[in-house]
Amino acid sequence: MTSASNLQDGTVLPVIRDRDESEIIVRRAARALGRHGLVHAYGHCSQRLDEKHFLVCAPMPMGTIPNEVNGTVVAIDKPLPPDVLGEVRIHREIYRRRPDVGGIVRSMPPRAMSLSALGRTPRMLHGMGAYFSPSIPLWNDPQLIRSDESAEQMAELFGMGCAVVMRGNGTVVAADSVQDAVVLTWYLEDSARIELDCLAAADEVIVLTETEAKARATRSGRIFERMWDYLTHGDPE
Repeated sequence: MTSASNLQDGTVLPVIRDRDESEIIVRRAARALGRHGLVHAYGHCSQRLDEKHFLVCAPMPMGTIPNEVNGTVVAIDKPLPPDVLGEVRIHREIYRRRPDVGGIVRSMPPRAMSLSALGRTPRMLHGMGAYFSPSIPLWNDPQLIRSDESAEQMAELFGMGCAVVMRGNGTVVAADSVQDAVVLTWYLEDSARIELDCLAAADEVIVLTETEAKARATRSGRIFERMWDYLTHGDPE
């Protein structure tokens, strides 16, 4: 996993030349998301292979993807292959605009879904929420992204951030690598948990300032690596 600073500075990631290694990483990411309840029958994840291509997981429930089932390579400047799920066009549009992004997760975290039905996204209320400062935008449309035009609009809303919450329709998270995108997806869901707990308590909350969030959003001490190890523990690969 690489430094968080790369997500904001426009640096083009190095080419990933080992396709077999990429297949394993994407399968492990998919199964981790399924194991921890961040996806169910729906969702997908991908990893950039080079400047023009990315690898998306097999179009099946992510937690059930076997070791021998490979994903599909998608070009960022061509139509989607026929065997790829329609919403993978979200990945394509983000990769096209963001050369710094190396991995994307499209997921259905239950608490983030509940919060989105209130027209809300998680605020920066605890340490894990700090990585989304200053805010997470809301895509205020419950429909599936099944056209290039809507995918382009979604990518425009995504901007230079790392996450979007879709009203009643899950989340999209992008990061330096698919491993980091999985970790951030877990962080986003935990942020939604905190938000819902605070709303239920009907008490005033203390939102992190941008200065506090910037200081807290550290990568030192193997912060992301340890969460990745936790989320993938026991994976067959």
